Amino acid sequence: MLKNTKKISLVMLVLLLAAAIGISPAMAKTYRWKMTTSWPSGIPLYTDMAEVLAKDIEALSGGRIKIQVLPGGAVAPALEVTDAVRKGITEMGHTWPGYDIGRDPTTAILGGYCGGMESVPMMHWLYAGGGAKMWTEFRMEKFGVVSFPAGIRPPEAFAHSHKPIRTLDDFNGLKMRTVGAWAQILPGLGASVVSLPGAEVYPALERKVIDATEWATPGENVISGFHEVAKYVIVPGAHQPSAPFEVSINKESWESLPQDLQTIIKAAAELCTYKSWYRIGKLDMGAMEKFRKTGNEIIFLTPETQTRAKQLGKEWAAKQAETNAWFKKVMDSQNAFDAEWAAVGDIRYFKYLK
Repeated sequence: MLKNTKKISLVMLVLLLAAAIGISPAMAKTYRWKMTTSWPSGIPLYTDMAEVLAKDIEALSGGRIKIQVLPGGAVAPALEVTDAVRKGITEMGHTWPGYDIGRDPTTAILGGYCGGMESVPMMHWLYAGGGAKMWTEFRMEKFGVVSFPAGIRPPEAFAHSHKPIRTLDDFNGLKMRTVGAWAQILPGLGASVVSLPGAEVYPALERKVIDATEWATPGENVISGFHEVAKYVIVPGAHQPSAPFEVSINKESWESLPQDLQTIIKAAAELCTYKSWYRIGKLDMGAMEKFRKTGNEIIFLTPETQTRAKQLGKEWAAKQAETNAWFKKVMDSQNAFDAEWAAVGDIRYFKYLK
């Protein structure tokens, strides 16, 4: 009953909005768009981010925007979503910004990097610290697309691996799948990097083309099945303390929309961030026990390894900031916010005796 009441209230809100701007829902134009993604269908990035975003936009718009969600590779390469949207191959795209690191490394710190903020302060920076506004301005200036944060997850698992990884020595000769900033930082630990889109990760791990992969949170990785083909589960995700995602929109398509629909898309993108946070967070509950029951060995990175990884991440970021004005602007904003967050950290976290 409560669920139906919420739906009725949502419909009423849309009708009131339409009436306020002089639009009859029966006469309003319907926009039929396509959204290319970086994701294979069936994984949470597809079902709990991209599809949820599309459904919420349709519901909030009273059906005036209908979006067909497409898996990576269907109409555009999985790692080239931004370019496909800019060219107008599809009106929208859902991706992780760090895939565009080759064009501008600022994308990698928007998408989270080793040494960056954890997920909770990251969300606060995005929506209370000016981060989302900065994100949109950067994407338009450098990539020519309209972009908003649209999704986030808790910290990832560090790796699913055929080899145990505990100490710094264990990285020597390791062949690991990764992308973004970590792909540039990881060689500093002695490992080699293989960058693959999501659909290619499982078969590469299964055939031992790679020794290890980072991909997502423990709960998401259960769905992807990496634990079925690799014995070791390495935690915590020191390489990726947070991972915000985004929706991008073709500039001409965006400008064709009336203002109320633009507002609805922005609101749905923010809602997607919150929904994905708690949905994917819930997936992690029980994931570690699942790994134990299926015979995986769970390994914790040593504190020294985590500290060294963070140091390398900070060094990488400082180097990028020397020659990239946008990178420095975003990094300085994040660092200042994170420092303020840490200054009141003691009042937010409880320390009980066990």
